Parts: sequence; structure tokens; C-alpha cells
Amino acid sequence: MMLNARFAVRTIVVMAALAVWSMPVVVAAPQDSDVRGNHSATPAHSKLSDDVRNGAPRLNQRPGSFVADPDGEAQDMIVQYAAGVGEQDMANASSAGAEVRQVMRFGGMAHLRMSRRQALQLAEDPNVLYITPDREVRATGKLDYSMATVGATTAQSYGFDGSGIGVAIIDSGVGVEQLDLFNATCTASRIVYNKDFVTWEPSSWDPFGHGTHVAGIVGGNGICAAKIQSPSYKGKPGVAPAVNIIALRALDSKGIGTDSSVIAAINHAISIKSTYNIRVINLSLGRVVVDTYKKDPLCQAVERAWKAGIVVVVAAGNNGRDNSMQTGGYSTITSPGNDPFVITVGAMNDVQTASKSDDQMTSFSSKGPTLLDQVVKPDLVAPGNRVISVKPNSGYFQVHYPGNTIAGDWANGVPYESYFFLSGTSMAAPVVSGAAALLLDKDPTLTPDQVKARLMKTASKSFPTVSTWMDSSSGILYSMRPDAFTVGAGYLDIWAALNSTEKISTTQTAKSPKAVITNGTVKFTYDTSDTSGLGVVWGSGVVWGTGVVWGTAVSSTGVVWGTGVVWGTGTVTGTGVVWGTGVVWGTANPFSESTSVSGDK
Repeated sequence: MMLNARFAVRTIVVMAALAVWSMPVVVAAPQDSDVRGNHSATPAHSKLSDDVRNGAPRLNQRPGSFVADPDGEAQDMIVQYAAGVGEQDMANASSAGAEVRQVMRFGGMAHLRMSRRQALQLAEDPNVLYITPDREVRATGKLDYSMATVGATTAQSYGFDGSGIGVAIIDSGVGVEQLDLFNATCTASRIVYNKDFVTWEPSSWDPFGHGTHVAGIVGGNGICAAKIQSPSYKGKPGVAPAVNIIALRALDSKGIGTDSSVIAAINHAISIKSTYNIRVINLSLGRVVVDTYKKDPLCQAVERAWKAGIVVVVAAGNNGRDNSMQTGGYSTITSPGNDPFVITVGAMNDVQTASKSDDQMTSFSSKGPTLLDQVVKPDLVAPGNRVISVKPNSGYFQVHYPGNTIAGDWANGVPYESYFFLSGTSMAAPVVSGAAALLLDKDPTLTPDQVKARLMKTASKSFPTVSTWMDSSSGILYSMRPDAFTVGAGYLDIWAALNSTEKISTTQTAKSPKAVITNGTVKFTYDTSDTSGLGVVWGSGVVWGTGVVWGTAVSSTGVVWGTGVVWGTGTVTGTGVVWGTGVVWGTANPFSESTSVSGDK
């Protein structure tokens, strides 16, 4: 059934071009041996993550820094406290020789600078829960049909534009000069708040350019950049062209941040939630999974936001081509996308048509299950290949990739040099963030779990049996099959989600399930801990294996995973590549990390 129009129908013209660069990218780090069970540890030692305790060669105290002597040389660390952070805790830290960088009382954490020896002494404090390094985090004239493919243009034509919804972009900043981030009359910016959490270089709006592009995908209006050149020109709108943008800079001019900078931005978004009606946080960034999500400070931060009533959308990562663990790119989801509460998004290639029928899974999109916890990720997929959005006026991308700028087309009314194209799950995540804003525009009472459940339930389940892509530089042929660890619950369909009336109970959680392998059979099960007393939505005991189709109920009707895709022994995921080696189940080192990935052309 169609939605009633709330506003006059608008003509939405969508334009685009090609893309070559993809984010987010992350830095490799070792696994937690306590979680893997490699050796026993004293109670104090068990409070130190493996890359603190074992002296990993790269313990970042600032982006690009190294620690030669982790026993005695100071480095930046994140300390999580069991019962909050008090004055006595900071006194104990000082007594251990630690320098206090920042106290994050809201999250029960502290950012301290200390040596590994001092960290071990501090770990004797009974209120200290877990200590990790302050790890490095990074940003992940033809027509572009991304918005039409997922139903955004249809939604906008019926008046759903995200008006009044605040979306926090935690990234490299957002350029305040971007005209498409102004209101519909082009008289005032919709960037209603701006704060910088990068402490190691001068403050800036967006010297990297990544955050501005992401913000445009969420909420560019496609009006003002074109209008200033000619009344007849047509721009490129984002998904929710009337949202308010809260720009929280946590990545520097090279697209690099730290756990502490991202956590500080998340905590701040929670603290100003009511003031700016922040209902969505977009995190197009990530790093390698090092700890179980229950100990990872990044994951704990996103869970706080989720439980505060904010939908958190995270890029899955761009490591689907990584075969360093001999898994064909499986188990390469990055943190905090490994957290079961948040919405983790993989990238599709819309092949520049408005129809989903010819779309393919990208080769670079990271796949699940997650390392250590085996959480079923991503949750769904959205367009992330050659996505066009607003062009930052200056910055890293403009210097290094001038060819990504859209030249414009006078004959077809396309404005000149106002837009830029990029590829990656960094671009797919803001498509879903915009979709969440549209759902909240229609029904502001929806909880984060209700938004997640509806987006997953209504996602399209129709995929080609196999998608392939040839890397012309290496000659490698990549094959992608639509199992749940590749496409999640399906392909984002905004119009279907807006037309859905299903709503899970507020006593239920849409926490992503865990994959368990027993005697060669894969089942979905659920970690019932840490659900805030809520019941799980997806059920339990779903069996995959030799020819069993997807099929588990989200409620009394319908399915989450669909009924048309079979995961059997004839596919890559059934041949032992994933299940037979034990790698996916947590017995190997983490995957190596690429610094960038080209879009699938």
C-alpha cells in the first residue's frame, strides 16, 4: 500500500559518475590471547589486552607513532572502569605513574599515558576492568542511480526528507561551505553543530574530505550547489535532504584517528542528543577486531549510544578481497562494526542502473562472521560503489584524486565541479543512516532496535547466484555469493521499509545473532547476556548447511533472511574454505589490512 503524500510531489533528478577510492581502512593488530585461550594469566595480566601485555610492535600513542620499549616507554591507553571513574581512581593512576589525558566519566573510561609496566601496576586496582592501547582508527557525466535503487527518490517525492532529525557524522569533519548542506532556500547551513576532537593537529572543518562526502550522502539537498551556477542546473541529492548535520571531527587530515578521539565524539553526541534531536550516528570508520566486543572500548561506546536511543550505523570495512587468513575474505568485519547491537553495512554495486535486478555484490566489502565472537555480519547492504556526493573544496582527496571530480555537463544541466565520487562501505553506511532518518521522520517513536529490525526485514532478498569481478591490475577473479556473511539480511529497500507497519515490541532487541558450527552444521544462536533485559527478535536454532534455505521469523509473519537463497555444499561457503580451517572460529591472527581499495568498475 502506498504512503499518503505529505507534501507536493517534487521532481528529483539524480546524477553521477565513476569512483576509485574506498574507506574506511584500518591498521592490523594482534588478537587477544586471553579470549583465544592461548595461555593462563594472573588477574592483573588478564585486565591487559594482548597488544598491551605481549608488547606488540605497534602500540599507537598518536597516529603514525611507534613504541620501541613497551615495558618502560609511555604510550596512550584506554582504561575501562567497572564502577565509573572517580577522583580516587585518578589518584591511583597518578600513583602508578600514569599521566591523565582525558577522563570520560560518562563512559566510565579514562585516556591515560603510561608504560606497560605502569599499566600492570594500575591493573591491580579492583575498579579497573580492562586496559587497551589507544588504537588507531581510520576512515573507511553519467548518471548515479544509488538513491533511486534503494527507493530514496520515491520516498522524497512523497515528502519524507528527514526534517528535524539530527544525524551525527563522526568522521574527518564536515565542510561548512558546502552549499548542498544548506536548507531548501539556500539561506542557512544545516550543519547545526560542529566540534573537533582531534588534538594532535590544528582544528579544521574537514582537511581530509571524507566526512563531507559522507554527510552529503546522508543529507545533501541537490539544490543549492546547482542553483548558484544556473537555475536550470540539477544537483545530486542525498537520502534525507532535510536532516540536520552534527559534525564531530574524530579523524585527522590523513583520515586517521584513535579510539579515544572516536569515543569522545560518541560520548559527546549522547550528551547533546536532546539539544539537537540526534537520532542517528554514522561511523564510516573502523579498525581490526582485537578484543571481543564485550571488552572493546569502541564497541562499548557505540552500545552506550544505542541504549541512549540513537541508531548507530557502521561501515563493515573494505577487506573482502583479503585472503591472508585463507578464508576468501570472510571474517574481515572491522570494529566497531562487529558489535551485535549496531547496524553494520556492506557495499553493493548498482552498476549505474535504477533497477536492483542487475546489481552485484562488491568484491571489496568485508564479510562475516566477526573474529572472536562470530557475530553474523553485515546486517544488510546498500550502494557503495562509485557513489557521488558533495565535493569538499580542498583537502586530501582533491589533491590526490583530482580526476574524481565531476566535470559537469552544460547540455544536460549538470553543475560544474560540485560533486565528487568515492567507493567503499564508508559510502554504503550513510545511505542506511539516511534511511534511518527517513523512518524516524515518518515515526519518531521508533527505537533503534525497531529501526534495525524493520530495515532488515524489508530488505530485498533477491540476489544473483554469484557475482564476479576481475582486478585488471592483478588478474585475480573474485567471486561473491549472497550468503548471510556477505549480504546480511539483504539489500536496503527504503520504500518497503517506509510502507511497512510491522514494529517489534519495545521489550525486544534486534541484536545480531552468533554463528555456531557443530559437526559441520552452522546454526544461529543468541547471546542472551547484555540485552538490557530485552528478548531477542530473530529467534534461535536456525540451521544452515547442506542446502537449507534461509528462514527465521522476525515476528509472527515473514522472514528476515528470505527464502530464495540457498547456502549449500556447492558454494564456496560450503566447501570447507570457511568452516574447515578453523580460522573463522578464532584460531588465527587477524587479517592483514589494505590502506585503500578501488571500486569495482
